[in-house]
Amino acid sequence: MAESTPTGIDKEAIRAAARNLQDGPVTAGYQGDREAVIKMLNEALATELVCVLRYKRHYYTVSGRDNGPIKAEFLEHAVEEQEHADSLAERIIQLNGQPDFNPATLLARSHAEYDASDDVQSMIKANLIAERVAIESYRQMIEQIGMSDPTTRHLLIKIMAVEEEHADDMRDLLD
Repeated sequence: MAESTPTGIDKEAIRAAARNLQDGPVTAGYQGDREAVIKMLNEALATELVCVLRYKRHYYTVSGRDNGPIKAEFLEHAVEEQEHADSLAERIIQLNGQPDFNPATLLARSHAEYDASDDVQSMIKANLIAERVAIESYRQMIEQIGMSDPTTRHLLIKIMAVEEEHADDMRDLLD
C-alpha cells in the first residue's frame, strides 16, 4: 500500500513520478495544455519584444528640452518590457518549449504594433494603445489558462500589473 501523509498526499507515487528527469520542472500533475501554453507565451514574448523596440525607438528619437521626463519614461518602460520578455522566455524553457526570437516573424506573432511616430504625443498615444492591447491579451491568456498552470498564471498576472502601470503612466503624459 502506498505511503501517504495525513493530508492524503501519496509520497511514494510523487517520488516515483519525480524520477522522470527529462521533463525538468514539469511534473506528472501538470494539468495545462503545454503546447497551447507555449504558443501563447511565444506570442506574448513577441509582443514584449515589439514593445521593447517601440519604446527604444521613441526613447532615441524624442527630442526637446521639455521632453526629458518623457524620454526617461520611455527608457524605463523599454527596460521593464525586456524583463517581461526574459521572464516569458524562461517560462517557455521550463515548459520544455523553445522561445521564438525569430525577427522575421516577430510582428506577425505580436499582439501589439510597432510605431515610428515623430511627434511626442503620437508616440505616447501609440504606447498607450499598445499597453492596452497587452493588458487585454494577458487578461485573456490568464482566463484561458485558468487554474491548470498556476505558475504561468502567476507570471502573467504579475506582468499584466506592470502593463497596467505603464498604461497609467502613458495616460498621465497625454496632453
